Formats: sequence, structure tokens, C-alpha cells
Amino acid sequence: MAASVDVVEFQLGEEHYALDIQIAREIVEMMPITPLPRAPRYLAGIINLRGEITNIIDLRNLLGLPESDGMEGQKIVVLMPDAAGGSNIGIIVDDVHSVIQVREEDIERINEGITSSISSYVKGIIKIGCEGDEKAKTLIIWLDVQKVINDLGNYQNAP
Repeated sequence: MAASVDVVEFQLGEEHYALDIQIAREIVEMMPITPLPRAPRYLAGIINLRGEITNIIDLRNLLGLPESDGMEGQKIVVLMPDAAGGSNIGIIVDDVHSVIQVREEDIERINEGITSSISSYVKGIIKIGCEGDEKAKTLIIWLDVQKVINDLGNYQNAP
């Protein structure tokens, strides 16, 4: 039996991304976010999620993607506290599609030499779609969201 991995497939703009299912605690509908003064640009603000203050990160801004046009249907993926260094953190995504099970052979690993600045945040490229028809396959960028969150301290101190 081939090894497989479960991921949450989500969307930012037109692109599809995935994160490990183990680090996602829950997915909630977008709600009003309270901005924090003098916060880094990637920190959208905070929300009160059932009595817990949760930091909300604008993943699009953090990854250097173009701003969204306030898309309808945005969601917040709340991460497991241990995946976020013990903090309550949620990330804004444009849409959540599904939880998918991906076979190892459908994952293309990223070579270190190609794009070294992002390769540390990308676990691989997931190819899903029509069997045998390579052109009909959808490509999903499998992010190491835990590493992105853990490196926020370095990001904040960058010029």
C-alpha cells in the first residue's frame, strides 16, 4: 500500500495551496478583526474566538502575494496551539476546498537550488486530477505553515 498524507486544500487568489491536517484545529467563517496599533503588516489583528484571543495572520501578505479584493467567503484556519509555539493563531485564506488524501507519488519535492528563498516554506507540489492526463492535473502548493509561523520572529526583524 502506498504511503499517503492528509492535507487541507485552500485557495489564495487563483492559486491552490495545502497545509498539514494535523496543524489545523478548525476552520471558521470570517468575522470582524480588531486591528492592533503598530503591528507588523502581516498581522491583520485579533479576534475573540469563543473567549480566546486569537492572533490573525494575513497569509497573503506574509507570502508576498498581491492584495485581495475583499473576496466573499474568506475563512480563518485556526492552527493547533502547539503548531504555533503555544499561541492562538489563525490564518486568513480566500476559501477552503476540502481535506484530501494525497499519495506520495503525487507529490513533487522542491529542489533546494531552484528557489532557495521559498523552498524552505514549500514541502512540495501536489498533483491531482485526471489519471494519465498530465495537462489536466491541478497543481497545489503544499506549504510548511508551521515553519512559516515559527520564522515570524525573523520576518519581523527584517528591514
